[in-house]
Amino acid sequence: MSGAPDHPVSAPSSPGEVLALLRTGAVETRADIARVTGLARSTVSQRVDALIAHGFLTEEADGGSTGGRPPRRLRLRTREHAVAGVDLGASHCRVALLDIGGEVLALREDPISIADGPREVLGHVERTLHTLLKEAGRDPASLQSIGVGVPGPVEFSTGRPVDPPIMPGWHQFPIPEFFAERFGPRALVDNDVNVMALAEQRRAFPDTRYLLYIKVGTGIGCGIVADGRLHRGAQGSAGDIGHIRVGDIEDPCRCGNTGCLEAVAGGAAIARKLSGLGLEATSGSDVVRLVKSGNRDAVRMVREAGRAVGEVLAGLVNFFNPDTVVVGGALAAVHDQLLAGVREAVYRRSHPLATHVLRIEPSRTGENAAAIGAGILAVEHALSPRQVDRALAGAAR
Repeated sequence: MSGAPDHPVSAPSSPGEVLALLRTGAVETRADIARVTGLARSTVSQRVDALIAHGFLTEEADGGSTGGRPPRRLRLRTREHAVAGVDLGASHCRVALLDIGGEVLALREDPISIADGPREVLGHVERTLHTLLKEAGRDPASLQSIGVGVPGPVEFSTGRPVDPPIMPGWHQFPIPEFFAERFGPRALVDNDVNVMALAEQRRAFPDTRYLLYIKVGTGIGCGIVADGRLHRGAQGSAGDIGHIRVGDIEDPCRCGNTGCLEAVAGGAAIARKLSGLGLEATSGSDVVRLVKSGNRDAVRMVREAGRAVGEVLAGLVNFFNPDTVVVGGALAAVHDQLLAGVREAVYRRSHPLATHVLRIEPSRTGENAAAIGAGILAVEHALSPRQVDRALAGAAR
């Protein structure tokens, strides 16, 4: 028996909604579906048979039967369907191929420069994706959805970057249409920190409903998961904490203002300060190298950066009341020093009720967070009731 409730819920009106019940684990058999939804068995059979015929489900006998006819369990069928997750950074490209069960089939990382422009960078993604499909033995036609994370603001409804500071030539570029012309499905495009938050919540903290993901790299951003869903705000710019002013500091920021959190605590800002002391540092990775080598100035500056991030985060904790804060990005590689400063400021500045069950943790999904998160975004789109029903309707024509 599954853990399905015995009382009928509002009856799903489509095969896509039946599939959603199966994905959540609320039901496992046709009898479960009938009991939970109150649908007639003939209606349940119609919907399940349609999902099996289209390759979304398989039905297998349960080997645990001790007598009589064994129950037949419904399982998600993953072989015929794949999705892609693309992580575009300032200087890297990671592409992950996943099946619709979320298992990573293949993954590749290459150095690129986002400043080379959309056609060159996305052309590289196109070639990489064909390579991964071939490696995994999947036909390009099996690709159901593509998720893309980019290091800049995105209007999620259109999938187009909007004045991204470190992405020259990308403003309003039609990324979804680029992939639709070459692979069929349109891409879902989001800010990279949003898909990182999705990966962290789905893979590392699945029981957490309210989570903040703080990316501390060259820049600083925040992904917000509210009641288990990504929160993007009205236009997709929610979580842009890197340009919140910190104290009375007047350090100039690339946005044109002064005293922004990113200009004080970002990896590039720390590298500039260390360079000013005569140390070899031009990026966040150099800062990490210096900290790991035991350089006292680097250790001190990273801890101070953690305090600055914590000052801003304390306000977010009081306002949003998350139960989990995850810190990732390039500087999270030295999370002992960074999180010490973050925790110090948050617990000093936040209300005791807001921090009563709060945990502040380093990222568990690591450097592949954005690629995996973009893949999860693609999976959830491909298996959404609307998309499944659309696929079945197209096959029926």
